[in-house]
Amino acid sequence: MLKNYFKIAYRNLIRNKVFSIINISGLAIGMASAILILLWIQNEVSYDRFHVRGDRLYEAWSVDREKVDGILRSYTPTPEIMAPSLQKDYPEVEAVTRMSWPQQLLFGVGDKSLKASGMSVDTAFLTMFSYPLLRGDPRTALRDAGSLVITEKMAIKLFGNTDVIGKTVKLEAMDNLTVTAVAKDLPNNTQFNFEYLMSYERNTQKGWIDTDWTDFSIRTFVLLKPNVSRAAATEKVKDVIFKYSGGRAKTNIFLYPVSQLRLYSDFVDGKPAGGRIETVRILGIIAAFILLIACINFMNLTTARSEKRAKEVGIRKVAGAVKRSLVFQFLSESVLIATIAGLLALLIVYFSLPAFNQLTEKTLFIDYHQWYSWIAFIGFILFTGILAGSYPSFFLSAFKPVAVLKGSFKKVNALVTPRKLLVILQFSFAIILIVCTIIVEKQINYGIQRKTGYDRNNMIYINLEGDLKKNYGLIKNDLISSGIALSVSQSHAPLTQVWSSGHGLSWKGKDPNAEITFLRSSTDGDLIKTAGFTLVEGRDIDLKTYPSDSVSCLINEAAAKVMGFKNVIGQTIHDDPTTWHVVGVIKDFILESPYEPIKPIIFKGPRSGRNVLNIKLSNTQATAPLLARAEKIFKQYNPAYPFEYHFMDEEYAKKFSSEQLTAKLAAIFSGLTIFISCLGLFGLATYMAEARIKEIGIRKVLGASITSITALLSIDFIKLIIVSILIATPVAYWAMFKWLQGYQYRIAISWKVFMTAGSLALLIALLTVSYQAVRAAIANPVNSLKEM
Repeated sequence: MLKNYFKIAYRNLIRNKVFSIINISGLAIGMASAILILLWIQNEVSYDRFHVRGDRLYEAWSVDREKVDGILRSYTPTPEIMAPSLQKDYPEVEAVTRMSWPQQLLFGVGDKSLKASGMSVDTAFLTMFSYPLLRGDPRTALRDAGSLVITEKMAIKLFGNTDVIGKTVKLEAMDNLTVTAVAKDLPNNTQFNFEYLMSYERNTQKGWIDTDWTDFSIRTFVLLKPNVSRAAATEKVKDVIFKYSGGRAKTNIFLYPVSQLRLYSDFVDGKPAGGRIETVRILGIIAAFILLIACINFMNLTTARSEKRAKEVGIRKVAGAVKRSLVFQFLSESVLIATIAGLLALLIVYFSLPAFNQLTEKTLFIDYHQWYSWIAFIGFILFTGILAGSYPSFFLSAFKPVAVLKGSFKKVNALVTPRKLLVILQFSFAIILIVCTIIVEKQINYGIQRKTGYDRNNMIYINLEGDLKKNYGLIKNDLISSGIALSVSQSHAPLTQVWSSGHGLSWKGKDPNAEITFLRSSTDGDLIKTAGFTLVEGRDIDLKTYPSDSVSCLINEAAAKVMGFKNVIGQTIHDDPTTWHVVGVIKDFILESPYEPIKPIIFKGPRSGRNVLNIKLSNTQATAPLLARAEKIFKQYNPAYPFEYHFMDEEYAKKFSSEQLTAKLAAIFSGLTIFISCLGLFGLATYMAEARIKEIGIRKVLGASITSITALLSIDFIKLIIVSILIATPVAYWAMFKWLQGYQYRIAISWKVFMTAGSLALLIALLTVSYQAVRAAIANPVNSLKEM
């Protein structure tokens, strides 16, 4: 019986080639789109969920005990001294590890050297987290101060193989480290990206541990003992910073699951408020939309052709077939079509996955060698086939034999039919996606067009490493005197990033109960000239002219405003342990997100530490030769290190990366949604033209014009699109209004967006339908009447 069902299905496919191609193509594109999105979602959801002890693994987050700037702030940095205290004083804690911020350091073996990114961690790191080792013991690999764990990729780069346990590596041309373990290359679904791990014991032996409980500088991870709940443990440890700092640090901690850090890392007023999960949900909805639209195509085309299957159903019922068997037959046909479409979808995914990976900056793949991949694929085909065939199978199997054989089973010119509702639903989804794509793009452009307050063009920055600090004066002089650079300046951090902030700053007249966050950086002078800041009042820091400028500072307009002085020049700001003298006020500029209000900023003078070299390149020559000449200078004064630089405009562009990815994916899949919808509309228009071919022939004989016949065949579809616009508009407005609430600096939703989206959908639908309408209208009526 089953063989007979598939034989009939195959014959129907061959007999109706045009509709079969439309059905299969629409389903294949929809299924391929859904597979790509689901691969991306699966990768995002799986982040750091592979750790064996993941259900007991948490990061200790800091949270203010009192509101700062009107809210409770939550942040990842914690005091460096906290981890040993958690391990020692709280029996609920099984293990703990500190993690420094990633650093790029220079490693050498003989004449070979390379820069690698990694961090310092405590001994327990490799037993808490499940990063498999090719060689070495995870319990002892990080025990000694001179220990070094490297990935297999780094081992091959340095040594040419992975059999390197016990070998010596030179660090920064200063220390010798011993390779104690080689880790497998990291999976593509972990937030921790490292090529090496060093032991925190090294920091202890060198006296680099900061014992100040008010200095928040590293991340801390905790493994709780079995059967200890997160709530109970958080309640026990929450006051550890406040207690050990003697109340100086008005901060609590809470434990947050490592498995949720990727998707749920945004906090508002001390409580979780989503994060990357919002993008995952948006793309999940898009995947569902596309697959549903493809299935709707199948439903519409199958039910539209119901007349051609009606007699078959009637005869089968007269011959004794029950409804259940007919439903099964039609579902079998839809599953067969879904299977063909699914195989075609796999082919589409195979060829498009490299481009999709490049777009999303991931390494997504389908493991064809694993049985569960095929089980998932078969399940996906069955789900799609049953979803697409559900309505047609029940619709066709419900025909009454007597009515069918008499030819009176249809409702003629019904105002509302399931097919019309499906077309409305289909185009409503498409219009919603168009609106969302336009608004996301407008929001991105709104942020991009916001004035940054400084000149990013022809500006690069270089991390101060090796001998750069020692030879800074010589390098600066050579760069400027040779015409390579217009200006050179040092700072604590790049002008696109925040590396330090605090709310412990004070000044004369400050409300002692006010907690105001300042973003902190530093400069040795010439920062205004190098960055192109606008000086509002005062002057730049100039140590040559003013020797006391070592403790001077610059502030922005936002900082001057919160300080409340009519004349802020000459005022002092105390940031333990130094008092800084304000010598200049610069116009507000964007340091953090371009979608957020600008916060108070202080640039401390030369006494403060600096990590970055900022260079304003000459604008009279091409950039490439300037960089080639600059490289020679840096090689002269810092020969052990490669010349690595970062363009400031490229770094600033990264602030839009998340929104731009959402916009690109939304645009791509919105286009596919429209294409699939038009495929279905094209098929319906083709069928309607065929079904009314005799009517068209008679009308033409009676003198009807091509225009009137085209309008006759098109008007019903246009009405459905207009209804779709009316339904989609409020839904899209609500969805985008909610999305925009996540941005303080945002666009207003204009009615023009909905007019544009509606007009576009209407135009595309009209072109799709009109093609078949015109084709039918210009056909020879004699041939039409003969065929009927």
